[in-house]
Amino acid sequence: MARHTFATTITLTNGVPIETVSKLLGHNKIATTQIYAKVIERKVSDDMNALKLVLTKNKEEFDLKNSESVD
Repeated sequence: MARHTFATTITLTNGVPIETVSKLLGHNKIATTQIYAKVIERKVSDDMNALKLVLTKNKEEFDLKNSESVD
């Protein structure tokens, strides 16, 4: 139970990549880590929100550069 909690609640939900979690747990294969590391819905939602912010920022910067070069 402690390994599962560590893998999901402590590491993955705080942005630690599964490859790192795998090494921390002493696994040779990512597939072994996936047994412990269920993807939590909140994590998926948080990741998609972060991606949306990055894409929005990139679009705004792109639009700003293009509007400056037109002037």
